[in-house]
Order: sequence, then C-alpha cells, then structure tokens
Amino acid sequence: MDVLKKIDDLRRARGWSVYRLAEEAGLMQSTVSNMFYRNSVPSIYTLSQICNAFGISLSQFFCEESLEFSNDEMHLVSMYKKLPPKEKKYISQIVNIMSK
Repeated sequence: MDVLKKIDDLRRARGWSVYRLAEEAGLMQSTVSNMFYRNSVPSIYTLSQICNAFGISLSQFFCEESLEFSNDEMHLVSMYKKLPPKEKKYISQIVNIMSK
C-alpha cells in the first residue's frame, strides 16, 4: 500500500489543502508538508493524528476496500469533530437510540 497516496487521496476527496490537513490533525504544517515533499512515510503517531482528522481508525485506513463518503456524511463528520467531548457523547447516544 502506498500510504502517502492514500493520505493524499483522502485529503483531496475532502477538498483539503496540506495546511488544512495539518490543522485538522493537530500537526505542524512542516510535518505534513515534509511527509509529501520528501516522500517519507509518516510515523504511527502522525498517521494516527491524520486518521483522526479524517474520522477513521488506523484499521480503516489500512483496509483495502475503498472508503467513500457522501458530501452529507463528510459534512456531519466535520461538524461532529468541532463539538466539545460532552456534546459528542450526546450525539453518540442519540445515534445509538435511533439505530435500534
């Protein structure tokens, strides 16, 4: 698997710049930029932060099946990520109740 290509594909699918990816992942822009420009595989920590920014787990990242999200799904994830932990818990409870 080409890890950098997958990160870049996920980034582009969201319409994010390299700067936006770094911001969403809580990483320094230079860390993310150097990863692409030097063609270096990210550390597990960096990849974990990037996956968190994309709203996926490391296992989902390495899954060979394509993970495609609609614009509505990506919008919901984006809004969810901006919520404080307490409100994320409420959303989780609501979704659990609605999915029964």
